[in-house]
Amino acid sequence: MNIIVIGCGRVGAELAYRLYQNGHKAIVLDRSAEAFHNLPLDFRGRTVEGDALSQNALRRCGIEEADGLAAVTSNDSVNVAVGHLAHEFYKVPVVVARNFNSRYRPLYDVFGLQVVSASSWGAQRIEEMLYQQSPRTVFSAGNGEVELYEFTVPDAWDGRPLSDIIPERECAPVAFTRAGRAMMPELKMPMKKGDILLVSATLEGIQGLRRCLDNGVTG
Repeated sequence: MNIIVIGCGRVGAELAYRLYQNGHKAIVLDRSAEAFHNLPLDFRGRTVEGDALSQNALRRCGIEEADGLAAVTSNDSVNVAVGHLAHEFYKVPVVVARNFNSRYRPLYDVFGLQVVSASSWGAQRIEEMLYQQSPRTVFSAGNGEVELYEFTVPDAWDGRPLSDIIPERECAPVAFTRAGRAMMPELKMPMKKGDILLVSATLEGIQGLRRCLDNGVTG
């Protein structure tokens, strides 16, 4: 894949190097040649010095043939503008933008961009980890608004129906594994101690499930 990375700070350099290591053609654009020093010495992708808001610079990166573009500068206005231009004008199939300052997150939503907000996601993950270790997160969607959690059914819940443990809102069972075999769950099915359950939940939903586990009551 031909992928353009806008911005060669720590995030951009790491992303470009990962893409290169995985066999993709990575092109990095930054307005400062000094920024390219962030790239590892064995990086063999292209580097282009220029203004991310310049169509000439974007064309030199090959944006018209790009399969994807990641706008990961530390300037939210630039990321939004370049992301919108790449998506709407150049029709780049996949565009992802970095949200640097969470107060500007609504800008990305207005333009319908796929966005990764490290500060928002990181704060939520730390908050979850401070509560307790189980259930543990195994996958985060978006910026962590919905996540997949995995936990093992404790002895106290042996024989009780799955519906007793699932909160009514913001939480849904996805799969359960028993004796090494994964199956689709049904709310009326009785659980067995040692079953491994996978649930999809918001932060509110997983807090409700944790209360069920701790207190032995229904959601």
